[in-house]
Amino acid sequence: GERKIGHAGTLDPAATGVLPIAVGSARKTLEYLSGADKTYVARVTFGVETETEDAEGTVTAVRDAAALDAAAVEAALAGFLGPRLQIPPMYAAIKVGGQRLYEIARRGETIERAPRPVVIHWLELLAWEPPTATVLVDCSKGTYVRALARDLGAALGPGAHLSGLVRTRSGPFRIEDAITLEALAALPLPEAWPEIAVPPDAPIQHLPTLLLDPDQTRRWRQGLPLPAAGVAGECRAYGADGAWLGIGRAAEDGAAWRPAKVVAVAVGSAA
Repeated sequence: GERKIGHAGTLDPAATGVLPIAVGSARKTLEYLSGADKTYVARVTFGVETETEDAEGTVTAVRDAAALDAAAVEAALAGFLGPRLQIPPMYAAIKVGGQRLYEIARRGETIERAPRPVVIHWLELLAWEPPTATVLVDCSKGTYVRALARDLGAALGPGAHLSGLVRTRSGPFRIEDAITLEALAALPLPEAWPEIAVPPDAPIQHLPTLLLDPDQTRRWRQGLPLPAAGVAGECRAYGADGAWLGIGRAAEDGAAWRPAKVVAVAVGSAA
């Protein structure tokens, strides 16, 4: 069995949805997935605030939300679009002073958290069932949808918490193409792996392609630079047989591609 496995983009314990899993050499692309935009369907319930800002936490405040309507929610959502600074929840995995925030919170302590830059690309009210709004959220990495629900509740007055969350997209991977844990457990692995795996270079299709002849492929596998002219950034390299060879990075002077991540054997990844 494969021992080298990784994942991109942690989900909250109460959330469900897309979590890309990378196996073997496919782990070389995880950094591109971790930094990718994500899409969620979130349920925001107004009038109730909780300690954890989701449905798992102790209720800390209850207010009347009867005055809210769909028009008010849509107007408030518009104010959250674009780049913004977001204060993470206290129950979060990020570290402050060497400690994870949730460890501090579980001791009953609350500390100041530095706002973090995020981008909300799209917000759409999908349904309004008072006092709960179902919202489509398309956002940058590092965005806490719990914090968005908290701030939306504060903007509208009665407060709010995140009462449900499904991640429907992580980078290029969408929920309609994903496989559930139950279905995965029922498959005869590793024989069924080709049926569910996607190409390991799927997360880097935005990079330019570098096609190598046999001699260049040998140099690549030896970690030697490949002369080029005026190149910049990164590329995805392929051999003459179409096999993915890894990721190249341009030399500082733009005169060569240097192998940054070399793949020995292509292995798939699954979402």
